[in-house]
Amino acid sequence: MSEQEFFFALDLSDEPPFDQMVGDLALAVMGQVGYEPAVTAEWTDVLRTALAQRVAGGQRRCTVRFLAGGGQLQVIVDGAGGPQWRTSRPLPAS
Repeated sequence: MSEQEFFFALDLSDEPPFDQMVGDLALAVMGQVGYEPAVTAEWTDVLRTALAQRVAGGQRRCTVRFLAGGGQLQVIVDGAGGPQWRTSRPLPAS
């Protein structure tokens, strides 16, 4: 397992068309960690869906966090007034 550890957070405010920016960010973070392109694309789609659901529910402010440690990468979306969304995946072997 990879021994990578890092934390990256991004606060998103009331502009719903952040889809492209979050997609680019997810591609960069996950690519840097070493995930295969298919895994990165899958995770990016899941993250975009989670953010779109928040916007559809009227929650336009949120924080997206990427945390790597303990052999896992976690992606967490939370913000005022809404439930926290999270997913995780084992870090790729180095």
